[in-house]
Amino acid sequence: MNWLEESKIPVGKWIATGFDWLTDTFGDLFDTIDDLLSNGIDGFLWLLQAPPALVIVALFAALTYYLQRSWPRVVLVTLCFLYVLNQGYWEETTESLTLIFFAVLFCMGVGVPIGIYAAHRPRFYKTILPVLDMMQTIPTFVYLIPMIVLFGIGMVPGLVATFIFVLPAPIRLTQLGVSQVPTALTEAGQAFGATKFQTLWKIELPSAFPQIMTGLNQTIMLSLSMVVIAALVGADGLGVPVVRALNTVNASLGFESGLVIVAVAIALDRMLRVER
Repeated sequence: MNWLEESKIPVGKWIATGFDWLTDTFGDLFDTIDDLLSNGIDGFLWLLQAPPALVIVALFAALTYYLQRSWPRVVLVTLCFLYVLNQGYWEETTESLTLIFFAVLFCMGVGVPIGIYAAHRPRFYKTILPVLDMMQTIPTFVYLIPMIVLFGIGMVPGLVATFIFVLPAPIRLTQLGVSQVPTALTEAGQAFGATKFQTLWKIELPSAFPQIMTGLNQTIMLSLSMVVIAALVGADGLGVPVVRALNTVNASLGFESGLVIVAVAIALDRMLRVER
């Protein structure tokens, strides 16, 4: 088998050459993107950290009641965030929530339109399906290497890596929801003279809303799962104490920070989940 190894396809060298070309050609553009995202992250983080923590918890509780109209869920969300405060992880939690917010904003902003287009263009969906599979199959640690090359260390590379990993979820679920809209509904709309935009806005999207919200929920959960990995490239948040515990073999710190991540995940899930 030596002859096969000697004729190795230089995939790594090609990729390295490609990233060298990107940094040489578009270095200023990546610096500008890094500055814009950093400023946005800092601004949103200030909104979460400037008021007293209990005020933010009360706002989360109010948002939960507005979305769910369920007092048990309000109590559960409130208890989860009070547990975070009790453990002394509020600052790290706000940093992770900021990363999740921007990841969700970009993923849903890009994924939902692509999912809608894919639902109306089955050939297009079949074309991008292998790409979506690859995006979720490649180990997430691999994404961190080019992000460091392009953006350095900090919150931005963690955000971009999270975006790449999470994006397939809203695309798949939006495509599924829109493609499963009953044909009778769309035909009825067309019979009454609805345009393509009206059919999409008033028939397809309302019918696919539960699937789209499931995509939102999955986007949030997957983004939260990336906080530990993002910490490896300098992103602040709940992943930092987990990485510190791993480096120092500190089981108590690891479980303590891990349970805080679980509490945040439960709170976000109960706050935004849509029951069918």
